[in-house]
Amino acid sequence: MKQDAVCRSPSAGFTLVETLAVIALLAVVAVLTTPSFVAWQVRDQIDARAKALASTFAYARSEALRRGTRITVCRVDAARRCLAAGQACANGIADWSCGWAVMAERSGTLSLLRAHPSLSAVSISGTQTNLTFTPPAGQLIGTFRSFEIAPRTPSRATQGNAWRRCIHIAAGGRVRIVQGACGAVS
Repeated sequence: MKQDAVCRSPSAGFTLVETLAVIALLAVVAVLTTPSFVAWQVRDQIDARAKALASTFAYARSEALRRGTRITVCRVDAARRCLAAGQACANGIADWSCGWAVMAERSGTLSLLRAHPSLSAVSISGTQTNLTFTPPAGQLIGTFRSFEIAPRTPSRATQGNAWRRCIHIAAGGRVRIVQGACGAVS
């Protein structure tokens, strides 16, 4: 009898049922966390685009002051040429998500200073015309402007003002970002 107890080794590892239970649990966790991960990614893209557009406007204003020339910010196509007001870019979108560029005006021609690529996952609505900052004070030609950045295809997880950013540009050229839609009280 003693020999039988010594020869047997205890079984090691997991049974098939235990392994399947762990896999099922991991699948449930993955299914439950995927929408929040996608929503987080969309919010990150919205924040990044809002900051990029706001910094572009601040850069254009400072360049108008520094260079003493008119600086224009415009929506651009893939070749980095300014699009006409309301003109759609290659993917059919007619908002600022086509991409934009900062152009310096020299002797009636525009030269590229800085450009940002398109990002079709985010909608950037606002004025369709170019924005021009003038020397000596870096003022914006026209009145106050606003741009709203939001998910292009909102889902149940990305509804509401928490998923939108509004960029306000004063006539003096100063820029600020607020959370929420441009029409909302800020």
